[in-house]
Amino acid sequence: MKNTTNKTQTQVKQPELPQGLSRESLKTVAVIGILVLAFLRWNDVIAILINAMIFIYSLVGQNFGIALILFTILIRVITWPLNAQQMKGAAAMQELQNDKEWQAIQKKYAKDREKLAQEQMRIYRERGINPFGSCLPTLVQFPILFALIPSITYAIGSTPLSILNLSRSVYSFQDVAALVPLNSKFLWMDLGLPERTLLFGLSIPILALTVALTTYIQTKLTMPPSANPNDQAAATGKMMSIYMPIMLYFFSVNYASGLSVYFVISNILSIIQYAMMGKVNWRNLLPGGQKK
Repeated sequence: MKNTTNKTQTQVKQPELPQGLSRESLKTVAVIGILVLAFLRWNDVIAILINAMIFIYSLVGQNFGIALILFTILIRVITWPLNAQQMKGAAAMQELQNDKEWQAIQKKYAKDREKLAQEQMRIYRERGINPFGSCLPTLVQFPILFALIPSITYAIGSTPLSILNLSRSVYSFQDVAALVPLNSKFLWMDLGLPERTLLFGLSIPILALTVALTTYIQTKLTMPPSANPNDQAAATGKMMSIYMPIMLYFFSVNYASGLSVYFVISNILSIIQYAMMGKVNWRNLLPGGQKK
């Protein structure tokens, strides 16, 4: 009897944990830790990006535009596991919005926000859903984005200060003397300067407009369809499809056009990756296309 009682007490003291949520939470903590480390070692992050671009540049006939495109592909390959997690998280959130139990809970606690939040977290635990999972790839892109601005400026070395910063960042195995100054001309652009194209006497930022357009298309195509356009996921998706193109447009207008090339190629690759996995919703480009 004592042994049976002890076993029962042990079982009560050690309840089962939601393993799916634990794993997802660990991924979130790991990504946040990497982000904190990246900002603490900011100069090292810039140096890594500079050396990666210069190394690729030396392999492709000293064409900085091609080097940037290949560098963007490399970044997308490295962040692919997180993108896959984002798609998985988005699919799980979409399934939840169509779940009858969750819909009943929303109706039952529509006027009790605190209880609704508690029930939402319970559902997340039971289903192994990480509400932050879909944000991780975007968070990882931010250090890369902000580090690319000085990296491109230093790599091209268009000013004495940028050349000095370049000399401090390049690793010893790189033969910089044979590469600097880098050839910053690509198509009609100088990748070290903001792009402007003269049309009909007007200076038009064609590349920045292309960034905004491809960002809008990418955001809309990768947005999961929603049966309820008023749910939180749908509202967040709508906001992202508006704010992201505007934000990246202003980045592209004011900074080196090399950054814009990164944005455009990254958006195109994102659409291709989602299409390969059958996750692109082409109907989202049409008015009312999000509704099933």
